[in-house]
Amino acid sequence: MSRETRPRVLVVDDEPIIADTLAVILWRHGYYAVAAYTGESGLQQARTLKPDVVISDVLMPGMNGTEMAIQIRQFLPSCAVLLFSGQAATADLLEEARRKGPTFEIIAKPLYP
Repeated sequence: MSRETRPRVLVVDDEPIIADTLAVILWRHGYYAVAAYTGESGLQQARTLKPDVVISDVLMPGMNGTEMAIQIRQFLPSCAVLLFSGQAATADLLEEARRKGPTFEIIAKPLYP
């Protein structure tokens, strides 16, 4: 399958081992997956890659996952966003995001392929 025909997935996590591992798993299952390690770099990658799906950690230094997802949805409204977190503190971030419009659900870490 060529890059052009594979579904494009952007994986964002400030822990490179998590982002890279998830990207490799997705590659092996037929996706074109790219990893980014900050919300800011994820936003830049999304502008270039134009992913079909973004899978992102919520709590990251600088721009968090919900902020990044809101901005990505502004220029890629059909992009699906899947957020994950290993911390309970994400409830406040989700509520703040809901007040801004989008609704996101959280999947708990660790993720299992």
